[in-house]
Amino acid sequence: MHNTGLKPFALVIGASGGIGAALLAQLQTDPHYAVTLGLSRRSTPALDLLDEASIAATAQHVAALLAKQAGVLSLIVDATGMLHTPTHLPEKSWAQLDAAQMAQAFAINAIGPALLMKHFLPLLPRQGTAVFATLSAKVGSIGDNRLGGWYSYRASKAALNQLVHTAAIELRRRAPQAICVALHPGTVHSALSQPFAKTGLDVRQPEVAAAQLLAVMADLKPEDSGGFFSFDGESLPW
Repeated sequence: MHNTGLKPFALVIGASGGIGAALLAQLQTDPHYAVTLGLSRRSTPALDLLDEASIAATAQHVAALLAKQAGVLSLIVDATGMLHTPTHLPEKSWAQLDAAQMAQAFAINAIGPALLMKHFLPLLPRQGTAVFATLSAKVGSIGDNRLGGWYSYRASKAALNQLVHTAAIELRRRAPQAICVALHPGTVHSALSQPFAKTGLDVRQPEVAAAQLLAVMADLKPEDSGGFFSFDGESLPW
Protein backbone atom coordinates (compact mmCIF):
# COMPACT_ATOMS: atom_id res chain seq x y z
CA MET A 1 0.00 0.00 0.00
CA HIS A 2 2.98 2.32 -0.37
CA ASN A 3 5.56 3.46 -2.88
CA THR A 4 8.98 1.81 -2.83
CA GLY A 5 11.63 3.93 -1.19
CA LEU A 6 9.24 6.22 0.65
CA LYS A 7 8.12 5.85 4.26
CA PRO A 8 4.42 4.97 4.48
CA PHE A 9 2.45 7.35 6.68
CA ALA A 10 -0.99 6.73 8.21
CA LEU A 11 -3.23 9.57 9.41
CA VAL A 12 -6.27 9.46 11.69
CA ILE A 13 -8.51 12.54 11.77
CA GLY A 14 -10.74 12.68 14.82
CA ALA A 15 -8.09 10.86 16.85
CA SER A 16 -9.43 12.05 20.21
CA GLY A 17 -12.77 10.24 19.84
CA GLY A 18 -13.43 6.69 20.99
CA ILE A 19 -13.03 4.92 17.68
CA GLY A 20 -10.46 7.42 16.40
CA ALA A 21 -8.22 6.81 19.42
CA ALA A 22 -8.55 3.03 18.94
CA LEU A 23 -7.66 3.32 15.24
CA LEU A 24 -4.64 5.48 16.06
CA ALA A 25 -3.41 3.08 18.76
CA GLN A 26 -3.63 0.07 16.45
CA LEU A 27 -1.98 1.84 13.53
CA GLN A 28 0.88 2.95 15.80
CA THR A 29 1.72 -0.71 16.43
CA ASP A 30 1.35 -1.74 12.78
CA PRO A 31 4.84 -2.36 11.34
CA HIS A 32 3.54 -1.52 7.87
CA TYR A 33 3.51 2.20 8.70
CA ALA A 34 6.70 4.09 9.46
CA VAL A 35 4.79 7.05 10.91
CA THR A 36 1.25 7.35 12.27
CA LEU A 37 -0.25 10.78 12.89
CA GLY A 38 -3.38 11.78 14.79
CA LEU A 39 -5.27 15.04 14.27
CA SER A 40 -8.15 16.43 16.31
CA ARG A 41 -9.25 19.59 18.05
CA ARG A 42 -6.77 18.63 20.81
CA SER A 43 -3.77 17.90 18.57
CA THR A 44 -0.89 20.24 17.67
CA PRO A 45 -1.66 21.67 15.23
CA ALA A 46 -5.36 21.46 16.01
CA LEU A 47 -7.95 20.51 13.41
CA ASP A 48 -11.49 21.82 13.81
CA LEU A 49 -14.01 20.48 11.27
CA LEU A 50 -15.97 23.72 11.55
CA ASP A 51 -12.94 25.87 10.66
CA GLU A 52 -11.63 25.36 7.13
CA ALA A 53 -8.52 27.42 7.88
CA SER A 54 -7.51 24.85 10.50
CA ILE A 55 -8.12 22.01 8.02
CA ALA A 56 -5.94 23.73 5.43
CA ALA A 57 -3.21 24.43 8.01
CA THR A 58 -3.08 20.84 9.25
CA ALA A 59 -2.96 19.55 5.65
CA GLN A 60 0.00 21.85 5.01
CA HIS A 61 1.63 20.55 8.21
CA VAL A 62 1.24 16.95 7.04
CA ALA A 63 2.56 17.83 3.57
CA ALA A 64 5.64 19.40 5.15
CA LEU A 65 6.24 16.29 7.28
CA LEU A 66 5.96 14.06 4.22
CA ALA A 67 8.51 16.18 2.37
CA LYS A 68 10.89 16.38 5.34
CA GLN A 69 10.80 12.65 6.12
CA ALA A 70 10.58 11.27 2.56
CA GLY A 71 7.12 9.94 3.33
CA VAL A 72 4.09 8.93 1.33
CA LEU A 73 0.56 9.20 2.69
CA SER A 74 -0.77 5.65 2.36
CA LEU A 75 -3.83 5.82 4.62
CA ILE A 76 -6.17 8.57 5.82
CA VAL A 77 -9.05 7.66 8.13
CA ASP A 78 -11.66 10.29 8.95
CA ALA A 79 -13.21 9.17 12.24
CA THR A 80 -15.20 12.34 12.91
CA GLY A 81 -18.97 12.53 13.28
CA MET A 82 -21.93 13.69 15.38
CA LEU A 83 -25.08 11.77 16.23
CA HIS A 84 -26.48 13.98 18.98
CA THR A 85 -25.67 16.87 21.28
CA PRO A 86 -26.18 17.15 25.06
CA THR A 87 -29.46 18.97 24.38
CA HIS A 88 -30.75 17.22 21.24
CA LEU A 89 -31.15 13.49 20.67
CA PRO A 90 -31.92 12.10 17.16
CA GLU A 91 -35.42 13.02 16.02
CA LYS A 92 -38.15 10.39 16.33
CA SER A 93 -40.61 12.48 14.32
CA TRP A 94 -40.71 15.38 11.90
CA ALA A 95 -42.30 17.30 14.80
CA GLN A 96 -38.84 17.40 16.42
CA LEU A 97 -37.02 18.84 13.42
CA ASP A 98 -34.94 21.87 14.35
CA ALA A 99 -33.12 23.97 11.76
CA ALA A 100 -30.10 24.70 13.95
CA GLN A 101 -29.68 21.05 14.91
CA MET A 102 -29.93 20.00 11.26
CA ALA A 103 -27.38 22.60 10.20
CA GLN A 104 -24.97 21.39 12.88
CA ALA A 105 -25.38 17.76 11.78
CA PHE A 106 -24.65 18.66 8.17
CA ALA A 107 -21.71 20.88 9.17
CA ILE A 108 -20.01 18.05 11.08
CA ASN A 109 -21.14 14.94 9.17
CA ALA A 110 -21.03 16.19 5.58
CA ILE A 111 -19.47 19.62 5.08
CA GLY A 112 -16.53 18.98 7.41
CA PRO A 113 -15.55 15.68 5.75
CA ALA A 114 -16.00 17.31 2.31
CA LEU A 115 -13.46 19.96 3.32
CA LEU A 116 -11.15 17.21 4.59
CA MET A 117 -11.33 15.64 1.13
CA LYS A 118 -10.67 19.03 -0.46
CA HIS A 119 -7.43 19.51 1.47
CA PHE A 120 -6.18 15.97 2.12
CA LEU A 121 -7.01 14.01 -1.04
CA PRO A 122 -4.43 16.05 -3.01
CA LEU A 123 -1.78 14.69 -0.60
CA LEU A 124 -2.36 11.10 -1.72
CA PRO A 125 0.29 9.79 -4.12
CA ARG A 126 -0.48 9.84 -7.84
CA GLN A 127 1.05 6.38 -8.21
CA GLY A 128 0.46 3.32 -6.02
CA THR A 129 -2.39 2.31 -3.78
CA ALA A 130 -3.53 4.68 -1.04
CA VAL A 131 -6.76 4.86 0.93
CA PHE A 132 -9.00 7.67 2.20
CA ALA A 133 -11.81 6.22 4.33
CA THR A 134 -14.46 8.21 6.16
CA LEU A 135 -16.83 6.83 8.79
CA SER A 136 -20.38 6.99 7.56
CA ALA A 137 -23.33 5.00 8.96
CA LYS A 138 -25.69 2.33 7.70
CA VAL A 139 -28.62 4.53 8.70
CA GLY A 140 -27.38 6.93 6.01
CA SER A 141 -28.42 4.33 3.43
CA ILE A 142 -31.65 5.41 1.74
CA GLY A 143 -32.23 1.90 0.41
CA ASP A 144 -31.91 0.38 3.89
CA ASN A 145 -34.19 2.89 5.65
CA ARG A 146 -37.21 1.00 6.95
CA LEU A 147 -37.69 2.51 10.40
CA GLY A 148 -37.68 6.25 9.69
CA GLY A 149 -36.68 8.78 12.33
CA TRP A 150 -33.19 10.19 12.94
CA TYR A 151 -33.78 12.72 10.17
CA SER A 152 -30.69 14.91 10.58
CA TYR A 153 -28.23 12.07 11.12
CA ARG A 154 -29.60 9.94 8.28
CA ALA A 155 -29.68 12.84 5.83
CA SER A 156 -26.23 14.17 6.72
CA LYS A 157 -24.66 10.71 6.36
CA ALA A 158 -26.49 10.18 3.06
CA ALA A 159 -24.98 13.48 1.92
CA LEU A 160 -21.55 12.28 3.06
CA ASN A 161 -21.95 9.10 1.00
CA GLN A 162 -22.70 11.17 -2.11
CA LEU A 163 -19.71 13.42 -1.44
CA VAL A 164 -17.42 10.38 -1.08
CA HIS A 165 -18.74 8.82 -4.28
CA THR A 166 -18.28 12.08 -6.18
CA ALA A 167 -14.78 12.68 -4.81
CA ALA A 168 -13.79 9.13 -5.75
CA ILE A 169 -14.62 9.84 -9.39
CA GLU A 170 -12.39 12.92 -9.42
CA LEU A 171 -9.64 11.13 -7.47
CA ARG A 172 -9.56 8.30 -10.01
CA ARG A 173 -8.60 10.77 -12.75
CA ARG A 174 -5.70 12.08 -10.67
CA ALA A 175 -4.54 8.89 -8.95
CA PRO A 176 -5.97 5.76 -10.65
CA GLN A 177 -4.98 3.36 -7.85
CA ALA A 178 -6.11 5.54 -4.95
CA ILE A 179 -9.25 4.55 -3.05
CA CYS A 180 -11.91 6.77 -1.47
CA VAL A 181 -14.66 5.01 0.49
CA ALA A 182 -17.35 5.39 3.15
CA LEU A 183 -17.31 2.82 5.97
CA HIS A 184 -20.02 1.81 8.45
CA PRO A 185 -18.33 1.02 11.80
CA GLY A 186 -21.40 -0.51 13.45
CA THR A 187 -22.51 0.64 16.89
CA VAL A 188 -19.42 1.34 18.95
CA HIS A 189 -19.29 1.94 22.70
CA SER A 190 -18.63 5.68 22.90
CA ALA A 191 -20.16 8.96 23.98
CA LEU A 192 -21.89 9.04 20.59
CA SER A 193 -23.73 5.74 21.20
CA GLN A 194 -24.17 5.99 24.98
CA PRO A 195 -27.87 7.02 24.98
CA PHE A 196 -28.70 3.99 22.79
CA ALA A 197 -26.67 1.30 24.58
CA LYS A 198 -29.78 -0.31 26.09
CA THR A 199 -31.86 -0.57 22.92
CA GLY A 200 -30.73 -4.08 22.03
CA LEU A 201 -28.08 -2.93 19.58
CA ASP A 202 -24.91 -4.95 19.15
CA VAL A 203 -22.55 -2.46 20.81
CA ARG A 204 -18.88 -3.30 20.32
CA GLN A 205 -15.79 -1.95 22.01
CA PRO A 206 -13.80 0.67 20.03
CA GLU A 207 -10.73 -1.57 19.72
CA VAL A 208 -12.85 -4.37 18.20
CA ALA A 209 -14.48 -2.00 15.72
CA ALA A 210 -11.11 -0.45 14.85
CA ALA A 211 -9.56 -3.84 14.11
CA GLN A 212 -12.49 -4.79 11.87
CA LEU A 213 -12.38 -1.50 9.98
CA LEU A 214 -8.62 -1.73 9.44
CA ALA A 215 -9.07 -5.27 8.09
CA VAL A 216 -11.67 -4.00 5.60
CA MET A 217 -9.37 -1.15 4.53
CA ALA A 218 -6.45 -3.56 4.04
CA ASP A 219 -8.57 -5.60 1.60
CA LEU A 220 -9.79 -2.68 -0.50
CA LYS A 221 -8.86 -2.57 -4.18
CA PRO A 222 -8.92 0.38 -6.59
CA GLU A 223 -12.18 -0.86 -8.11
CA ASP A 224 -13.79 -0.48 -4.64
CA SER A 225 -13.22 3.27 -4.71
CA GLY A 226 -16.43 5.25 -4.35
CA GLY A 227 -18.09 2.41 -2.46
CA PHE A 228 -19.93 2.13 0.87
CA PHE A 229 -18.88 -0.81 3.03
CA SER A 230 -19.78 -2.28 6.40
CA PHE A 231 -17.26 -3.26 9.09
CA ASP A 232 -17.67 -6.89 7.97
CA GLY A 233 -16.71 -6.01 4.38
CA GLU A 234 -20.27 -6.16 3.04
CA SER A 235 -21.17 -3.66 0.33
CA LEU A 236 -24.07 -1.47 1.52
CA PRO A 237 -26.88 0.01 -0.61
CA TRP A 238 -26.98 3.75 -1.15
